[in-house]
Amino acid sequence: MCNVCGCSDSRVEGVAHHGDHHHDHHSHDHHSHDHHEHHDHSHAHHHVQQASNEQPVVIHHHYYHQGDVHHHVHYTLPATSHQDHSYSHHDHHEHSHHDHHSHDHHQPETMAKGDLHYGKGEAEVHVAGVSQRQLLTLEMDILGNNNKLAEHNREHFEANKQLVLNLVSSPGSGKTTLLTETLIQLKQQFPCAVIEGDQQTSNDADRIRATEVPAIQVNTGKGCHLDAQMVHDAYHQLAMNEPGFLFIENVGNLVCPASFDLGEACKVAILSVTEGEDKPLKYPNMFAAADLMLINKVDLLPYVDINIEDCIASARKVNPTIQVIKLSAKTGEGMDAWLNWLTEQLQQRM
Repeated sequence: MCNVCGCSDSRVEGVAHHGDHHHDHHSHDHHSHDHHEHHDHSHAHHHVQQASNEQPVVIHHHYYHQGDVHHHVHYTLPATSHQDHSYSHHDHHEHSHHDHHSHDHHQPETMAKGDLHYGKGEAEVHVAGVSQRQLLTLEMDILGNNNKLAEHNREHFEANKQLVLNLVSSPGSGKTTLLTETLIQLKQQFPCAVIEGDQQTSNDADRIRATEVPAIQVNTGKGCHLDAQMVHDAYHQLAMNEPGFLFIENVGNLVCPASFDLGEACKVAILSVTEGEDKPLKYPNMFAAADLMLINKVDLLPYVDINIEDCIASARKVNPTIQVIKLSAKTGEGMDAWLNWLTEQLQQRM
């Protein structure tokens, strides 16, 4: 997961980015959320004491106006001379420049043919200069805060009897085209709304609004995924209170969105036939988290080299219970199966 990737600087359409924003929620408990200007932020300091031969670490959490969490890892090191510069390839070492940095070398596992795997440590991710234990601490803190907000979102969705779907895929899989075609057919029968996630532009939200379905664009800036706070803010901009469908089109990315619960009922992974049958094996976390895989653009099958059955088998290696629907948003093939699945899922929540 992207626990230190700088996912921040998000913007939700219609949400003020300066001043204070207050609202009350009446569900099981009374909730009050305060959003402050980005230069007024609180700091929470967690001290992680390492083993006796390691340096203590202070992790600073900066909570900004939209609840985004910026994690900065500061090493508390004894003073050393700026001229003292030591290096050892196998051992822990320090560099002295303007500041003092501690570098933790997580060694990759050497695979067959000399390939290197950096995901075999406890944290299953590598960041230069940060130990596996520190990464685990960051991950637990980030996901812990996000999961609390996701449960809060879920209370809203369930109280309003809304089916909320998190649509995830690579860029270019046809998510937005599929979504617009879906909305055109659903909106006559059910209330629908959309939260769109992209790093920049409101292009996709504009395409949705052209179908006369309300949509809010969330721009994540450098962020590579939506989080529960962003969805919370966008949901209240939509002011959707009746039973129906809320589609969340996540940022095009098969890595980070797998880890972040938004409060949705289901993750739906969309895979284009142009991407190849081994995509679920290359990005297993996403397909393991998905309830449904849509194999899109099947109208292109005569022109691409893919074995659909092998693709489905790959997905079921990482998620034996994943459901699969093959369709084409362009020709309409398989759309009835997708719409029937949606209707059945909503009826279960009515």
